[in-house]
Amino acid sequence: QVLLVESGGGLVQAGGTLRLSCATSGFEFSASAMNWYRQTPGNERELIAFISGKGGSTNYVDSVRGRFTISRDNTKNMAYLQMNSLKPEDTGVYYCRATGYLDWGQGTQVTVAS
Repeated sequence: QVLLVESGGGLVQAGGTLRLSCATSGFEFSASAMNWYRQTPGNERELIAFISGKGGSTNYVDSVRGRFTISRDNTKNMAYLQMNSLKPEDTGVYYCRATGYLDWGQGTQVTVAS
């Protein structure tokens, strides 16, 4: 059974930082690319960051490129999203997901105050 548990969200002032974590189990983590998605108010869930299974390849949506960094620790089956220079428009619920699997975690709420 695939299990994804996101954590690390919270309330932060614009310009601040947060580090999200994604704890995983139930699949071969090191063989799976990982993704971070977010759902902002009134919008559909969108893919914002990708990292390959070994971590050698990453990609970002334009709106977060240069501010967010995705990483992973294959020894701990964990994925991370370092978020810097946060903006109010980054407010939303953040989810991690493994490529090739349909499972979602419960998400973690990020609120950026102006």
